Amino acid sequence: MTGYDATEGLTPFRDASGYGAILFDLTRVRQADPEWFSPAYWDGKARPVESGGRGGAWFVDAPFGQSVLRRYLRGGLVARFNRDRYLWRGADDTRSFAEFRLTRAVAEKGVPVPRPIAACYRREGLYYRAAILIERLPDVRTLADRAMVAGDGAPWEEAGRLVARAHRAGLDHADLNAHNLLFDTTGQGWVIDLDRGRMHIPATGWRERNLKRLKRSLLKLRGDRPVEAVERDFARLRDTYDRIWARGY
Repeated sequence: MTGYDATEGLTPFRDASGYGAILFDLTRVRQADPEWFSPAYWDGKARPVESGGRGGAWFVDAPFGQSVLRRYLRGGLVARFNRDRYLWRGADDTRSFAEFRLTRAVAEKGVPVPRPIAACYRREGLYYRAAILIERLPDVRTLADRAMVAGDGAPWEEAGRLVARAHRAGLDHADLNAHNLLFDTTGQGWVIDLDRGRMHIPATGWRERNLKRLKRSLLKLRGDRPVEAVERDFARLRDTYDRIWARGY
C-alpha cells in the first residue's frame, strides 16, 4: 500500500476506450486531463524526441511548462505482437504510477532527476496502457551524445559522481545506459528514465550490474571511436565513482 502524500492528486476517468486514472503533482497542476497523454491533443506543440528510446516520446510545450511525454512501449520480440499493453496487476503496480512515485522519492533523497508532472494508465480488460509527463531539462545532451562529440572531453568524472550519488541513495536503475545520463554545458548532470527501477539498500551486486550496463552501452554507441578510447574514458568514470563511493556520500 502506498502511503498518503498531500502533494499528489488522483483523477479517475472513463471514456469509450475503457477507464483509468491520472496521478499528478499538485504543486505543478491543479487538475489533470487524460487528453494530455495524446500527442495529437497538443497539435503543433508536440514534436517527437529523435534520440534514444523506442519512438514513444515527444517534447511538449504545455501550459504547465516544457515537458516530455513518454508512452510505455515494449521492446524485443514481444513488441512484434504487443507494442504497448501490460498485464493489469493493480493501479500502484502500473509502470507509470511506479515511475512517478520512484522519481519523486529519488528526488527527495537529493538525486538530480527531472520532476514528474503526471502519470496515466488506461485499463482495457486484463491489460492496460500507460504514459507519463516529466519536466523537460533545458540545454542538455546525453552522455552518449557528449562522448560522440567530445570524446575524452565529455563529463566522465561528473558522470561517475552522478552514478555514485544515485547508488548511495539506493537507486537501482533498470537501464543505466549512456542515453539516460544528461548533462548541461556546465557539466551538471541528471539521471532520467527510472522505469522499472527500484529502491534498495546499496549492495555490490546491483551496483556492479548498473555499471556494467553503462559500459556496454558506451561501447555499443561509440561510433568511430576505438574500443581502447572508450575503455580509457570509462576508467575515468569508474575511478571517480569508486572515490566518491569510498567517502560514503
